[in-house]
Amino acid sequence: MYTATVITVSDRASAGEYLDQSGPAVCKLLEDAGYQIENIVIIPDEKNKIIEVLQNACDNNVNLIVTTGGTGFSPRDITPEATKAVIEREAPGIAEYMRMRSAAVTPRAILSRGVAGIRKNSLVVNLPGSPKGAVENLGFVLPALAHGLDMLK
Repeated sequence: MYTATVITVSDRASAGEYLDQSGPAVCKLLEDAGYQIENIVIIPDEKNKIIEVLQNACDNNVNLIVTTGGTGFSPRDITPEATKAVIEREAPGIAEYMRMRSAAVTPRAILSRGVAGIRKNSLVVNLPGSPKGAVENLGFVLPALAHGLDMLK
């Protein structure tokens, strides 16, 4: 069994302006795949806060940390930059594969700037902010992640 933390990065959801749907949808997919959810967090699009939460999850040896939101072109979309500040090694194939598979569903997939990478023994994966996009993208890569997580142990 693997552990996971799900982080929703959204100014509006963190302010209570709307109910986060992406985080719970991703949690369900992970739980159905046998992951134990360690933590669910909703935070604003603030680089230092994203970095803090990512570092904390990695430092607590969570196997998989997924973020949802903040990967687009909006000036406040800085999840990839925060993730790059935390990870020690990139895992570009994960994000590339998600974009490739997602592009078959919607041409807008090429606009995703999400990244993936490793810090210590944890894998961090950025997902889109929409519930459909987040679940779809995680579903594309989830079958392969177990091998990577085993390698990190």
